Amino acid sequence: MPKTTSNDLSPFGHYAPQPFLKRILKWTRAASADWAGMRRAFVLRAMGLRALGGKPVDTEALGAWMRLYPYNNVCEKRILFTPQYFDPAERDLLASRITPDFTFIDVGANIGGYALFVAAHAGPRARVLAVEPQPEIFERLVYNIRQNPFATVKAIDCALADEDGEITLFLPRHNRGESSMRIVHAESDGTRIRVPARTMLSVVEAEGYERIDALKLDVEGAEDLILEPYLRHAPQALWPALILMQHTHGRWAIDLPALMAERGYREVLRTRQNVAYVRG
Repeated sequence: MPKTTSNDLSPFGHYAPQPFLKRILKWTRAASADWAGMRRAFVLRAMGLRALGGKPVDTEALGAWMRLYPYNNVCEKRILFTPQYFDPAERDLLASRITPDFTFIDVGANIGGYALFVAAHAGPRARVLAVEPQPEIFERLVYNIRQNPFATVKAIDCALADEDGEITLFLPRHNRGESSMRIVHAESDGTRIRVPARTMLSVVEAEGYERIDALKLDVEGAEDLILEPYLRHAPQALWPALILMQHTHGRWAIDLPALMAERGYREVLRTRQNVAYVRG
């Protein structure tokens, strides 16, 4: 797998926010979700980005410590400046279902927003698996996991696909957290890497899961390549009780909502970007 040299792995705290950025973060994180509050937050965010001058920030967000690079990854920019806008309905749904022995798989984990959020709210008996194929982002994910006392989180660096092997990953320049097995941006066409791929069933079996309480899929239109073979071959005991994923119908090769319904899932949440299904 290609190595990255763009991440700074110096001890956490080296990039603690300076007084001006501290004020910016205080204001943006307190912004309301109405039009005026969001507009104010985004103006302040632009000021904060200019003040950073390309450096990362060591901070607490979503209940976890993270080093964030808010430049070419929209996820990190949102979590740093406005974590209250980071999928609040989806996180509320997850939090409402967390139990002391919660099992959660985060596919397309990015730098750990969802995985660390769940770990922060779950107990020491929980199991959180974070799957991220993009080497540069995976390195950031592992760094963030290590800054927290959550022994419940494990990260693996591979893509999930319809068969084991190796796949091409397409990387958009403007948002490294939006890599995909399918070309979804014109600018991705010249930026591609080869990464190892595994089926979800092979990962679940290798990790020894007996059940999955929640699964999150953020794979930019490749949800069908992962879920269809999994729901066809996995025993029902390993079907996730909750599935949260992007609704990217135009990119799927099959009618994935119909497949979900056939397997006994019903939709319980729909936001601008995501849809959630529960079984039963």
